[in-house]
Amino acid sequence: MINIHFSRLTEPTTAIAASFTRWENDQQIKYLARFNRNQADLDASNEITIASLVQRIQHTAIYLIYLHQQLIGEMSYQIDPPLLLKPEANSAWISITIGEHQARGQGIGNQALAYLEQQIATQGLRRIELGVFEFNQPAFALYAKRGYHEIGRITDFTYWQGRMWADIRMEKWL
Repeated sequence: MINIHFSRLTEPTTAIAASFTRWENDQQIKYLARFNRNQADLDASNEITIASLVQRIQHTAIYLIYLHQQLIGEMSYQIDPPLLLKPEANSAWISITIGEHQARGQGIGNQALAYLEQQIATQGLRRIELGVFEFNQPAFALYAKRGYHEIGRITDFTYWQGRMWADIRMEKWL
C-alpha cells in the first residue's frame, strides 16, 4: 500500500491555493477536470485564491490527498447539488483530482475514492453520482471497477481536441 493520507480542508492556505491553481492550469490535466465550451475556455487560466476556497468549503467537503507528506491532489463531495442528472435526495456529487504528475497511475485514485465513499457513507448518504468525460477512459474504468454504472450521457458537454464530447453520468448506491 502506498503511503498516502487524507485531510479535510478546513483552513485554506496560500500554499494550498497555489497547488490548486497549478493543477487547474496544468495543460496535461485541466481538460479532464473542468468542462470547456470552446478552445478559448480550454486556454483560459484560472486562479484559485484563499477566499475562493473559503467560499467553496461552505458547501463542499474537500479532502486533501498527501503522498509522503506532499500535497498531490484533492477530492470533494457536495450534497444534492443542482447539477445531478438524477436529483434524488441525499445524493453526493464527487470529484477527484490527482494534480501531481508523479502520483498518477499508482492506484492513488482508487484509494482516494474508497476513502471518499467511506466519508460519504458516514454522513448517512447512500447514493453517489459523478460525471466523467467520455474521452477519459482510465477514470471511467476505475469508476466501473468500483461499482459505478452509467445512468446517462449529456452530449456535446465539453470541448477538447477540436470537438465536443459527452459527459457520462454514473452512480453507485452505498
